[in-house]
Amino acid sequence: MATEQPDVDGGAPVGRRVVLGLLGLGALGIVGGARLQDALGAALAPIQTRDPTGLSGLLPLGNTFRYYSVTGGVDEQDAGDYRLSVSGLVAQPGRHTLADLQAMPQTDLVRDFQCVTGWRVPDVPWAGVQLGHLLDLAAPAPAATAVRLSSFDGTYTESLTLDQARRPDVLVALRMLDAPVTHDHGGPVRLYVAPMYGYKSLKWLSGIELTDEVVPGYWEERGYAVDGWVGSSNGRDDDPTG
Repeated sequence: MATEQPDVDGGAPVGRRVVLGLLGLGALGIVGGARLQDALGAALAPIQTRDPTGLSGLLPLGNTFRYYSVTGGVDEQDAGDYRLSVSGLVAQPGRHTLADLQAMPQTDLVRDFQCVTGWRVPDVPWAGVQLGHLLDLAAPAPAATAVRLSSFDGTYTESLTLDQARRPDVLVALRMLDAPVTHDHGGPVRLYVAPMYGYKSLKWLSGIELTDEVVPGYWEERGYAVDGWVGSSNGRDDDPTG
């Protein structure tokens, strides 16, 4: 039987037996329809963030977000203490507060969020600073070809090429669903990479590092594609690779 893992945000960890029981509850959502599925998604969010088994992600919860943490839980960071560092191969390293980011030019998008496991939330409102704007402020060195992104959970990392990071639909997101990004959604600041699968949209963003090559992130080291384009086969028509 799988062992339970400690939860770093202070909540009790959720064991495999509990999650298997919840799968039966999730099956009721199939019978009850979208309204019940969405209600279950909201009710089960705290359990999903403390589920080290990953099984709660299998619940059929309709067009709503699932809540994942690669560490079994993440300490909440106060918005007043938040800092986003920009470092590496740059002429002007930066350390931005949330207020700094809010004062920068904002971009609004309404786009889907597609998970590589198959679920999708359509037409999500997003708002924030284009990642390319932060890169311009930092003035990447000629040798910089990629961006390494890190999370304040201490474990989750991601990567983009410099060209990918400069796309206008790649945001350092401060708002989603017409409200500030919540802790469970990866706030107070997260990444949103519109044309790629959700694992590329790193949550709890704390660091942007310019590098001379792509450094595979947490999920790429576990077999996921480094270039995580969603593609037209999944209902998107903006995949630049095909």
